[in-house]
Amino acid sequence: MTGKYVSDLIRTRLKVANKRYFASDNISEFVTEEDKSELVVELTEKFESVLDSLVIDRDNDPNSKGTAKRLAKMYINELMAGRYNAMPDVTSFPNEGSDRFEGMLVVRAEITSMCSHHHQPVQGVAVIAIIPTGYVIGLSKYARIAQWCARRGTLQEELANQIAREIMKNTDTENVAVYIEAEHGCMLNRGVEAHSSLTQTCVVHGLFHNDSVKAEFLSHVDRQMRK
Repeated sequence: MTGKYVSDLIRTRLKVANKRYFASDNISEFVTEEDKSELVVELTEKFESVLDSLVIDRDNDPNSKGTAKRLAKMYINELMAGRYNAMPDVTSFPNEGSDRFEGMLVVRAEITSMCSHHHQPVQGVAVIAIIPTGYVIGLSKYARIAQWCARRGTLQEELANQIAREIMKNTDTENVAVYIEAEHGCMLNRGVEAHSSLTQTCVVHGLFHNDSVKAEFLSHVDRQMRK
């Protein structure tokens, strides 16, 4: 890499393209598979420095040997994979004809994310609802889109909006609602240490602004959260 970290090269590509690269942004268009491997190498070196600054004996502590590389792989391939990987393939199907579905479709998805403030895990459930007008997508795709959006550094409020936007884009309808209920490591493991704390967010679009439609959605949420 001629003396430059691969992160510097990726950052240059983003700046030239005037592309934002917040923790919650997807930058997969600017990151190759080779880049991701190089990022793991780069992060391993930097996490070793972090462990050294924490005065942890990486050479003789058997529990800390290899920790830096494990952290690097976890960030790139798991916790923040939604930044570096393109969105899962989603095929949209026309919702038309005599068999056209005119009701409310509700899908539950388990999600894991990361608070961009403290890099603590966020774990919970997203309940996604749609009243289709033009297209529908496969049931598993709603969950895959939610999980792809979640695997980044983000805030729960942002995440609910992001999932809704991606569902609307892939179904060509505004009639989408997203409810998220999650536990945040930044509240469980530090600060107030609120071990029974839950955070709930809900966004509604299109027909879901109607009070009766919203009430129906929230009744589905209630049943989904009893599981």
